[in-house]
Amino acid sequence: MDTNPDHIETSPIADRCPAGVLVVTGVVEEAAYVASHVLFIGGRSGVGKTTTALALHDLLVKADVPHAVIEGDYLGLAHPAPHLAFPDADLTEQNLATMWTNYRALGYRRLVYTNTVAVLTVAALTAAMGDDPVVTTVLLRSSDTSARARLEARALGPVATSLLQDSATTARRLDEAAPANVHRMNTDGVEPQRVAEQLLTLTGWASDGERAR
Repeated sequence: MDTNPDHIETSPIADRCPAGVLVVTGVVEEAAYVASHVLFIGGRSGVGKTTTALALHDLLVKADVPHAVIEGDYLGLAHPAPHLAFPDADLTEQNLATMWTNYRALGYRRLVYTNTVAVLTVAALTAAMGDDPVVTTVLLRSSDTSARARLEARALGPVATSLLQDSATTARRLDEAAPANVHRMNTDGVEPQRVAEQLLTLTGWASDGERAR
């Protein structure tokens, strides 16, 4: 695995999302239709998806860029697991559809969405969003050692061997199955702030914020 923190494997993507909506006296008004732009962040357990998304959120707040953040792994978090007990319910997609409809009604056009397998379910997720968004997909990668250290830090102690094995298996699956147009980014030895800065550059959203002011 490439351990260069500045190395991002990239491929061309669609044009960047234009600047956001106008807000006048608390009322959201659209001068013209503005396409949504979603950043899908996927990766194994312990790779740093949530921490990176929160770091990106902080950067976007500082740049005054309107956006929303959704932790996709929580949209179907229940027992029994909905995707196993009710495989035809598509609960994660249904919940995303509801949440994004509400965000979009308020004028939000940029979404940061994290989910372990997001890079493999782009078609279903964008269909759930329902507004034909511009899409940027990123697969965060890390070694087994780094993932274990993050998981143990989160759990404040040792984690189950089965969880570590599942994380490793998922990492291999994502590496093998993720399409060629997915940006791959290594997180070993890289602070979340640094990863978030690379994502901000990748999306072009900082420039959008400058144009909106």
